[in-house]
Amino acid sequence: MDSTFERIVEILREKCELDESVPITMDTTFKDIDLDSLSVVEIALECEDEFGIQIDVEEPPQTMGAFVELVESLLEA
Repeated sequence: MDSTFERIVEILREKCELDESVPITMDTTFKDIDLDSLSVVEIALECEDEFGIQIDVEEPPQTMGAFVELVESLLEA
């Protein structure tokens, strides 16, 4: 089974059309990969569907690591 990080990266690559040459790590910010706030909201909505959770998009996390931590904390709730 894929890790939460790997599943989120897969969603991100698919929705934002990022190929494998774009490095994405836990320290990557959404700004690093040129995502605007609307794209971040779209990713959050996709993750809600994928993981069956509710993400507060009023103040989305700024890094992939923070986003993964948020998703994992919501999964545990």
